[in-house]
Amino acid sequence: MKIHSYNEWDTLKEIIVGTATNANWPLHDPVFALESKKTTWHETPVPSGPVPQWIIDETNEDLDGLVKILQQADVTVHRPKDLDFVGYDGMYNYCPRDRLLIAGNCIVDPVMMYPSRDIELAALGCVIQRNELVTIPRHWGIVLDAANICRLDDTWLFLESSSGNRAAAVWLQARFPEIHIELCNFYAGVHIDSTVVPLREGVVMLNSSRVTPDTVPECLRSWTQIWIDDCVPQQFYQYPYASKWIGMNTLSINPDTVIVDETQTDIIKRLEAMKFTVIPHTLRHSRTLGGGFHCVTLDTWRQND
Repeated sequence: MKIHSYNEWDTLKEIIVGTATNANWPLHDPVFALESKKTTWHETPVPSGPVPQWIIDETNEDLDGLVKILQQADVTVHRPKDLDFVGYDGMYNYCPRDRLLIAGNCIVDPVMMYPSRDIELAALGCVIQRNELVTIPRHWGIVLDAANICRLDDTWLFLESSSGNRAAAVWLQARFPEIHIELCNFYAGVHIDSTVVPLREGVVMLNSSRVTPDTVPECLRSWTQIWIDDCVPQQFYQYPYASKWIGMNTLSINPDTVIVDETQTDIIKRLEAMKFTVIPHTLRHSRTLGGGFHCVTLDTWRQND
């Protein structure tokens, strides 16, 4: 597998698409156990134990549909190895974006917010074989989910949050001195990819409930900014592990083509008005499992156009 990916929009050549098989909510992860204390949702309890099989089945149907879309665009697709997440008291292979950071021509193994998610590396042999793996030191107080980072060629936006701390940004800056890392503090949640969504060089979607004109990252101030004021709230089962803003979580196949959730008709119309080719698709349980099209994929090779 070739590792060559510097941004979120160059033409996709090779990618990993996740799977929901054996998805599970950890019972004994000490950090996941704190979810009930920090969540803003209090109508139903945080889930625990195996995800219902019907959710897994429907999600895998939707992911298989995503695979077909990508293959029709001449993208080579890889899938994670199935793991026994119930037995491991782990989580899932649904969001490979969280687990590894593709940094140009190398792969970074981060220190994830939930320790139980470390096991997911064992499912991704397809990407780490025969490639350089840079492992962030454990026990240094570093916390980082890879999805806290938005890659813009020689600049990375780093969302400082509960899933990515300042120590991680400092370590990354020392390891990759050629990259300018701009810290963002506009959102107290977890990942960045439903808040700042670059579609191609010079065009970015911004979540207006989290970003204001005054807090737009410096490197994006000259870009065309598409402000998203609302998303269609998708349904969820029992507990919304993701907010309605998961509807902003899109995947660019190339600088002109983007996959968008079919329920987000306003976003689709606005992108089409910007001359993007929009491919509508669905992930029925994106809020239940906590991941849209960017989350459930990990691009390993984007060809510079």
